[in-house]
Amino acid sequence: MSDLGSGRRPLTHEALDELPAGKFVEHIRSVLVATGTLPQRDEQMVRLERHVNDLVTSHTTAEGRKILHRYATWHLLRRLRRRSRGNDITHTQLTVVRQHLRAAVHLLNWIEAQSLTLATCRQTDLERWMTSDDVRHRREAGHFVRWALAQKIARDLSFPAVRWNGPSQAMDGEARWATARRLLHDDTLKSEDRLAGLLLLLYAQWPAAISRLTVDHIEESDRTVRLRLGAVPVDLPAPVAELALQQVAVRRSHAVLARTDSPWLFPGGQPGRPISVWAMGERLRKLGIPLAETRSTALSQLATELPAAVLARTLGIDITVAVKWQRAAAGDWAAYTAEISRRKKDSCGYR
Repeated sequence: MSDLGSGRRPLTHEALDELPAGKFVEHIRSVLVATGTLPQRDEQMVRLERHVNDLVTSHTTAEGRKILHRYATWHLLRRLRRRSRGNDITHTQLTVVRQHLRAAVHLLNWIEAQSLTLATCRQTDLERWMTSDDVRHRREAGHFVRWALAQKIARDLSFPAVRWNGPSQAMDGEARWATARRLLHDDTLKSEDRLAGLLLLLYAQWPAAISRLTVDHIEESDRTVRLRLGAVPVDLPAPVAELALQQVAVRRSHAVLARTDSPWLFPGGQPGRPISVWAMGERLRKLGIPLAETRSTALSQLATELPAAVLARTLGIDITVAVKWQRAAAGDWAAYTAEISRRKKDSCGYR
C-alpha cells in the first residue's frame, strides 16, 4: 500500500488485487472508482472469474481440468455475460454459477474415484451416484451432464431436467394488499423501504432488480411518473409516484463523498455502489415481507391480467419466464384470443 501511496507503483485495479482482500481495500477501491481515479469494474465478475480459475486449476487430473475449463468458461460464464447484457452481475448470479461448477467438480471427483471418465461412465454408474450417500448438488449436476452430452464428451447417459410446475408457495392475497396499504400510508417507515416493498408487492421485482435501479429509471412528464423496469415504462399510481420522486430527491449514501452524485436510486454503504442485494432483502424482511412468496403472488396475479409479451416487456423478465408464469396462473392469452375470435365468427354467422 505504501508503494501505491508514494507513486512507486501505478494505481490500478490489478495493483489493488495483489493486496490482502478485505473491507479496507474494497472501500479504497470504491472511493477511487467513485471519484473517477479508477475505471468502473464488475467486481462480482472479477471474484467469480478468480474463483473459477482456482477451482479448475486445483482439480487433480488434466482431463478433468480441461473439461471444467470448457464448462466454466464457454458455457457458464459465457451464458452469464449474455444474460447480464453488459450490466454488473448480482451476488445471486455469482452464487448460482459457483453451485453449478461445484456440482460438476463433485461429480467428476466421484467418477474418477470409480476409475471412470465421463466418456466411459454409463447410466448404471450415474444412477449409483444419484442414489449414494455422497450425492450433492444433484439438480446442478444434471445441468453438467446434459452439457457434456451436448458436447459429445459423454454418451449413453440420461439425466432428465426437473420441470417447473409453477410456484410452490404463495402469499395470501388479503395479506399482500394489507401490507401494500401499510407501506402506502405508514409515515413512520422509511420512504425508501416503503418504495422498495411496493416494487416487490405490486411489480414482482426481486431485491436484486430493485437494488440496481438508478434515478434515470424514474421518468416524469406531463404530471405522469413512469418507472422503467423493462422495455416499456410503467405508469405509477399517485401514492407510489410520490414515494419514487421523494426517493430521487432525498437519496443519500451512507458514505457520501464531496462532489460525487450517486446514480443509484438506493445507494449503498460504499461510494458509487448500490445497496447490496443481501441488505435490500434484509430490509424487506424486517418489514414482514416474505420475499419468494410475495413475488410469486405478484407474478401470478400479473400473469392473469397481461399477455406474456406485455408482462415480459413491462417487468423486464425473459419471455420464456413470462410464458411459464402465465401458464402456471392459468392465464393462457392465446386460448383467450382464439375464443374471442371464435365468438366473433359465431356472431357473424360464419359457422
